[in-house]
Amino acid sequence: MTRVLVVEDNADLAFGLRNNLEIEGYEVLVAADGPAGLAAARTSAPDLIVLDLMLPGMDGYRVLRALRDERRTTPVLILTARGEESDKVRGFRLGADDYVTKPFGVLELLARVEALLRRAGGAAANGDDGSDRQCFGDIEVDTATRTVTRRGEPVCLAPLEFDLLVALIRRGGSVATRLELLKEVWGYRAAVVSRTVDTHVAELRRKLEDDPAEPKHILTVRKAGYRLQR
Repeated sequence: MTRVLVVEDNADLAFGLRNNLEIEGYEVLVAADGPAGLAAARTSAPDLIVLDLMLPGMDGYRVLRALRDERRTTPVLILTARGEESDKVRGFRLGADDYVTKPFGVLELLARVEALLRRAGGAAANGDDGSDRQCFGDIEVDTATRTVTRRGEPVCLAPLEFDLLVALIRRGGSVATRLELLKEVWGYRAAVVSRTVDTHVAELRRKLEDDPAEPKHILTVRKAGYRLQR
């Protein structure tokens, strides 16, 4: 059974999330503060973590940073009452896979949970179908080991950043629209009004381009989407 860890200090919200996730057939664990959430993530091997940012003891940012520093690739969906772009960017930079802003609809959250789990399952199932190493500029991407190097030095990409990069590589220089990338990388079945793709592209440029403001490889195609230039 797929296991979801909910780290949320609001007891009513945690109860509601647990009930709705269990109705969908998930096994659900709940932690009420940051330290307990981090401990549960380390010991219970969840398939996905729903993580509130404003937590007692240790906020969600610190929990997320600790997990990614330990090279744990469990998908993380962050819950935030903040609508500021900078808060979302910070979450993505620390390795979050998606976010939902409070207040949110249960159906939206369940759809995002399903999409993240489907994407994670697909990546695991297809881990051996891209054994070729792909190169552009001074970047080398190994899809079999899911590693990236730049000038011979390892580059740490969040799981969704890596999947987004591979999606662009596989198009061989053709344009990928934001909707195509949302469906392929995040698993959304319908259009989602979101800056998710743009934020992840910005992170890829920050990590892989010499000058993120003037990228040479990960290019914006105005009113269309993005493409990769080797």
